[in-house]
Amino acid sequence: MGGFFAAALKNDCLFDLFFGTDYHSHLGTRRAGMAVYGENGFDRSIHNIENSPFRTKFESEMKEMKGGLGIGCISDYEPQPLIVRSHHGTYAITTVGKINNTDELAKKIVGTGTHFLEMSGGTINATELVAALINQKDHLVEGIRYAQEEIDGSMTILVLTPQGIYAARDRLGRTPVIIGKKEEGYCASFESFAYLNLGYTTERELGPGEIVVLTPEAVTTLVKPGSDMKICTFLWVYYGYPSSFYEGVSVEEMRYRCGASIAKRDAFGSDDADITAGVPDSGTAHAIGYANESGIPFSRPFIKYTPTWPRSFMPTIQEKRNLIARMKLLPVHELIDGKRILLIDDSIVRGTQLRETTEFLYQSGAREVHVRPACPPILFGCKYINFSRSTSEMELIARRVILEEEGQQVERAVLTDYADPDSDRYRRMLERIREQLGFTTLSYNRLDDMLDAVGIGRDKLCTYCWDGRE
Repeated sequence: MGGFFAAALKNDCLFDLFFGTDYHSHLGTRRAGMAVYGENGFDRSIHNIENSPFRTKFESEMKEMKGGLGIGCISDYEPQPLIVRSHHGTYAITTVGKINNTDELAKKIVGTGTHFLEMSGGTINATELVAALINQKDHLVEGIRYAQEEIDGSMTILVLTPQGIYAARDRLGRTPVIIGKKEEGYCASFESFAYLNLGYTTERELGPGEIVVLTPEAVTTLVKPGSDMKICTFLWVYYGYPSSFYEGVSVEEMRYRCGASIAKRDAFGSDDADITAGVPDSGTAHAIGYANESGIPFSRPFIKYTPTWPRSFMPTIQEKRNLIARMKLLPVHELIDGKRILLIDDSIVRGTQLRETTEFLYQSGAREVHVRPACPPILFGCKYINFSRSTSEMELIARRVILEEEGQQVERAVLTDYADPDSDRYRRMLERIREQLGFTTLSYNRLDDMLDAVGIGRDKLCTYCWDGRE
């Protein structure tokens, strides 16, 4: 995943840019960067943040970098922002999204005389590729639109120029861009909470495909938003920060509603479980919603230790990720021993960490562990925004057990049947997952209930990873 922040102020923007970018640290694990434009032109800094938080790595930049216009990013993959010199003039660019047709686009552009620098592993920096696409056109805005049209996937873009900051939300609005305003100027942010403590108030959210330019004096629409939207539902379920909102819908409130919807369909009550618990952090609000609806009291039988391990994604080697995930969870034995625990997590992707969390609870004295994921089984790998590091759909626990059940690669129609919570195939899939992960019982949230918890039209939400609908 990744996140970004931009500020266009009448005075120096570094304070706002530094803290606004830092507030996106939950969205990325590998690289971070800031670029500014001021009296001395462009200045940029990029650091590796795999083993150090953003603030530690960029503290010196607060004193060294100066400018009224700036963009910053947290990235899971490529180093950015990049400084680009082209016929558009010099600009800095950062992106959030996913490109599925990288090789095709690179081959097409190389034919025009453009060359790319390879990153480690022989991959092309996606932001560099976006810049190359932009540079195919005579005008900057025309180039941004061309890049978004050519990309199979999604791409939200910030471009910093001496005249202002261009913010372009991806064509179907899969990721958000929110504009904040204060007396000194404007900001653009992925997360709506990132600017609140900096004195901004919410101006508005960009629509799908909308392109604006920010200056300290105004935010001007250059390309009007489209009518079609497919915003990622996982923003609310999983990776969005609790204090954010998207399309006017609070993340924390959605999770309360989501947990309540699971409880309404569940046959469980206080006679069946002693406590409701959420896997920290994103499972916690879902669990509170479940507890409030069911009457099974909410409790925290384990606590996540975060001062030195802020993300379970570090380091990126799978074996070490699982070890750190275990090390971060500290038991409160008095709340576990002999208890029947109703456990809610935001999702089950590979299943590895939740299986080990369940084993951890049993080892700590739990009598039963009943698992209720806040979203349906994930059957398809994300094509649009890189919310998971899974490189193959066979890494998904649901797809693995389907393969075991069917004995061969299955057609889309069969997968559609597995996605139906009222089908026999769905029930067999759940039982296999329950057995393999060691749960006492397992019941997923239904897709229709989860979408109702969001509260905006289904036609506006992307549900591809659950039902394969494009």
